Amino acid sequence: MRVGIVNDLALAREVLRRVVAGIPGYSVAWFAEDGDVAVARAAADRPDVVLMDLVMPKVDGVEATRRIMRESPCPVLVVTSSVSTNYALACRAMGAGAIDAVETPSFGPGGGVQNAEKLVARLTQLEAELADTSVSGLIPATRAPGAAHGGQPLLVLLGASTGGPKALAHVVSAFPKDFPAAVLIAQHIAADFAPALVQQLATYGRLPVRAAKNGDLPEPGTVYVAASNDHLELAVDGTLRYTADPRGSPYRPSVDVLFASCAARAARLGAGALLTGMGRDGAEGLLRLRSAGWHTIAQDEATSVVKDGMPKAAVDKRAAVEVLPLQLIGETLAARVALKSRGGTG
Repeated sequence: MRVGIVNDLALAREVLRRVVAGIPGYSVAWFAEDGDVAVARAAADRPDVVLMDLVMPKVDGVEATRRIMRESPCPVLVVTSSVSTNYALACRAMGAGAIDAVETPSFGPGGGVQNAEKLVARLTQLEAELADTSVSGLIPATRAPGAAHGGQPLLVLLGASTGGPKALAHVVSAFPKDFPAAVLIAQHIAADFAPALVQQLATYGRLPVRAAKNGDLPEPGTVYVAASNDHLELAVDGTLRYTADPRGSPYRPSVDVLFASCAARAARLGAGALLTGMGRDGAEGLLRLRSAGWHTIAQDEATSVVKDGMPKAAVDKRAAVEVLPLQLIGETLAARVALKSRGGTG
């Protein structure tokens, strides 16, 4: 993996260089002292991933990410001194196409690098995502015993990755206060950043938003966000639970696992949408939903941050009943749910 490093501080660039050099098979492609230089260097020599600082002179990390994703698309991972302090900027960068945000490692008292574990883990996870060519270990397609859970509400499922937080906020904001379905979300994001995503969605939407917990029984008019490095799924008894399987999946939490579990176990057919994201996670799960009778939507290429990504993979599999621009997905889901709640079949 060739890595571009963007940071205006020489000390931070050196820390990141040492982290990259310490991972077998990784090397530094180039350094950039600000966002403007990063855009130019990514265009001249596109790396496998860019480690992007947020707060920089001239062009900040948000605008640099936006321009790189438009002009020289490649994975951009935000690396900042404090994710919580720079939460608003990190959300904006992820809306512009960054895949995740982690904190910058530092030098310890003895001169060694410390706090690099999360960055290394996210890089190796990304490498596995880029190398992934198949999805295995999904929930069996047959409907499981107990699927006719009498109290189960209608479900709306949303899956996303690169550019997902902004897209999710747009979709969720279209749901009315009296929304008659429970909303389950799987977004590729580190567990420690999930609370910030919950806060963002609660700010933009009318519905209560919470981090999903083991044993939660989905309630109408509530949004549940996968908030673990394990996968969120619908259990046989109609509750939510986390599972480590499939352990080989590079996507965590996996959209495929959530979608497939609901296709197999939901008593009442709902609707699912696959939003912008890099890779192919969610395409197989969306196909299972469609095969089970759900209404399925894929975001169109024009409004996706990643043009040849997850929604495109779903379209290629004929998993989507509709392919829609982002601005129409929320209201379309709301209309479908309203019709189903009244006993319609649309």
